[in-house]
Amino acid sequence: MISSAIIPQPLARLPWRLIFLVLGIGLFGLINLYSAAGGSIEPWALRQGMAFGFFLTVAIFISKVREATVKQITFPVYGAIVIMLILVDLLGFVGKGAQRWLDLGFIRLQPSEFMKPAIALTLARFYELLPAGEIRKFRAVWPAALLLGIPAALVILQPDLGTGLMVTFAGVTVMFLAGVPLRWFLVPGLTIAAAIPIVYQFLHGYQRKRIDIFLDPESDPLGAGYHITQSKIAIGSGGMFGKGYLQGSQSHLQYLPEGHTDFAFATLAEEWGMFGGTVLIVAYLLMLRWCLKVAANAPTRFARLSCAGLTAVLFSYFAINLLMVMGMAPVVGIPLPLISYGGSAVMTVMICLGLLMSFERQQRTSSRLS
Repeated sequence: MISSAIIPQPLARLPWRLIFLVLGIGLFGLINLYSAAGGSIEPWALRQGMAFGFFLTVAIFISKVREATVKQITFPVYGAIVIMLILVDLLGFVGKGAQRWLDLGFIRLQPSEFMKPAIALTLARFYELLPAGEIRKFRAVWPAALLLGIPAALVILQPDLGTGLMVTFAGVTVMFLAGVPLRWFLVPGLTIAAAIPIVYQFLHGYQRKRIDIFLDPESDPLGAGYHITQSKIAIGSGGMFGKGYLQGSQSHLQYLPEGHTDFAFATLAEEWGMFGGTVLIVAYLLMLRWCLKVAANAPTRFARLSCAGLTAVLFSYFAINLLMVMGMAPVVGIPLPLISYGGSAVMTVMICLGLLMSFERQQRTSSRLS
């Protein structure tokens, strides 16, 4: 928040510390996309910049929405997204071997992106309505499990394992912080762990291949393992301070596939080195710290759980991507937020940040009135 007689109050009351962090990360992303295109704003940097500016404006508008309004629309929005996910399965557009989009003519919509913040709000609303005395009973588990399991299953069947895992992680985070006993997580967790060999047989071929490559990256270095092998080479060759801007050989000579999307961090680390990568990670951690502070200071149960779930979505984005590009997790197609090219991820991140700014604004308003 900035206090000034010159700046209009609606602008002065915005959380500028967060906005400057987001602008810095986004600018770093545009610089990286410019380099990945060989020193050109086309085809990625210009489009990403337009999407970034538009959705940042959307986030600022969302920050003006009151908590009461968010509560009122949570369940209807959740229901609408579930219906869209079903329509994707029936009528969805197929691209890159997956059926994840609804083709509306003027735009291709990916409903699974909306479910990431929606599941956090939906479960937060459920647990706010649940009487406190019921939280340790089975009644606190099975409705939430259905609310989470139905969209997660629909997303995984598209198939989109990465997004399905993010939706699940956000939902489980809200359930755990709501006070659901640990035993309700341990039993399903152990059951899933024991069933992994069986589940593995039902995965799509490319999903099984990704797991095989994760366990043994050298088994197919020129085939399925090529992406992660080249990613490690790019990150390692950057050294401490990198090869220099626009000097990355792995990305510019086309050795590194998807250097502008899933493996954007590898492109960045090759040119900016460990120093540049660390600066970016610190920026993400500062952003998450702000989000967690909003959650900790939230005055209502709904706001606390919602903020925690939204923070879990943001955390899973950058944590899964970094683990993936470093070979510490299977490749599941999760982009690096505000760095990787793609309007869908920018939209989701900005929706989450807009909602968090809304809760933070109401905290400041209530503190001034008290």
